[in-house]
Amino acid sequence: MKDQLITVGGLQFKPYISAEAIQERINEMAEKIRADYEGKIPVFLAILNGSFIFAADLIRTVNISSEITFIRLASYSGLESSGKVRTLIGMEDNLEGRPVIIVEDIVDSGKTLSEFIPELIKYKPESVEIASLLLKSEELRYPLDVKYMGFDIPSKFVLGYGLDYDGLGRELKDIYQLAE
Repeated sequence: MKDQLITVGGLQFKPYISAEAIQERINEMAEKIRADYEGKIPVFLAILNGSFIFAADLIRTVNISSEITFIRLASYSGLESSGKVRTLIGMEDNLEGRPVIIVEDIVDSGKTLSEFIPELIKYKPESVEIASLLLKSEELRYPLDVKYMGFDIPSKFVLGYGLDYDGLGRELKDIYQLAE
């Protein structure tokens, strides 16, 4: 990973987590998921747009019989959370009696998932767990148990590997942090 700053949307970002470190952590997470869901067929519920790259890599690495579905929730505008969660694409799959693993790119305050999980429970899944590539534990304001966590990071804005700044930067294979 280069130590050079990159510019995305007029802002400077510095290298933070390499693609190699991300894949190593995904391998560890996948091993735990594989062991926990042996003999079951979980439904991976990927939260769009940010988790799409992580979800694809995680599911391929877990490599067990499973299904994947997508839902789009949003609470960010620019660098800040709007504080309002909007469901933009609904879910139509039958989850009754099925183990569900929510796949998220990043959990910061926890508001988005804390509002979404009670809605998800109405579908009567067997269980609901969270797999998140990133967690900003010092920002967590809502009680959530992120069972499968990639990296606990400080409260700084990040992009790359699916995470964006106003729609830009998702294609970066590494994760970058906003430069001070």
